[in-house]
Amino acid sequence: MAYSEDHIALAAEYALGTLDADERAQVETMMSVDKDFTAMVEAWQQKLGVLNQMVGSIEPRPEVWDKIKTAIGHSEPQSPLVLPEAPPPPPAAPEVSEPAAPVDSSNVIRLSAQARRWRNIATLTTAMAAALVAMIATQLYQPDLLPDGLRPKVRTRVVEVKTPVVPAPSAQYVALLQKDSGSPAFILTVDGTTKNFTVRRVGATPEPGKSYELWLVSDKLQRPRSLGVIGGNDFTMRPALASYDTDTVNKATYAVTVEPEGGSPTGVATGPIVFTGKLIESVPPAPAAPPPAR
Repeated sequence: MAYSEDHIALAAEYALGTLDADERAQVETMMSVDKDFTAMVEAWQQKLGVLNQMVGSIEPRPEVWDKIKTAIGHSEPQSPLVLPEAPPPPPAAPEVSEPAAPVDSSNVIRLSAQARRWRNIATLTTAMAAALVAMIATQLYQPDLLPDGLRPKVRTRVVEVKTPVVPAPSAQYVALLQKDSGSPAFILTVDGTTKNFTVRRVGATPEPGKSYELWLVSDKLQRPRSLGVIGGNDFTMRPALASYDTDTVNKATYAVTVEPEGGSPTGVATGPIVFTGKLIESVPPAPAAPPPAR
């Protein structure tokens, strides 16, 4: 059933408790015969019940009652109030006037009641909005002050923290490339895991128009394999050993020849071998980590 604005306002004011005795009797009569109107009143009571839950009962102190009694004059017997007599008005000349038309005050009374009712509804709406703002702020900053039914539920989130896996240091191998037992001309370093190598120039003197070229010599290979020209800088880094197995890399002999500038044009050593050396382990591999305790 569709209800007018007056009916909705009556239901809200009944739940708020601002109706006079006649209006409350009217609402209760409607509730006794109209289930839909009763449901609307109960809905308003549920909406406004939040305001009651947020306000606890407070017992005023005894001195408050004493001040109220003093203010309204109940603290001691009051003497009767005597007003001064007003002088009688002067006699007025009689006037003949037409009888006034009767004024229909029912519309004025009805409009006044409606205006009062909608002022109450506006006040109620403002109070509800303020209560909602206060409840939200309390939930965010002081949830312990709210009743159990209005407190936000505690959410538990399980966060899995994964420890980053740090790769274990790999074994490092080094070879001194030198002639006989003289001072090393180059130092060759090989990473045991990646097989990348680095050549460090130490005592070798570059020859004009010539290049030093590094070779891998192994019994497993039919002929020496070129590992590239050693550059003119102090360090030359290459990944050229990645295609060979670990046993071949670790047991091979590494030789340096003098080739035409830019290296051997045929892929076969053409110049004399001037420096050689074999790899030895300089840094052992890291021990395997123990399994996690359970």
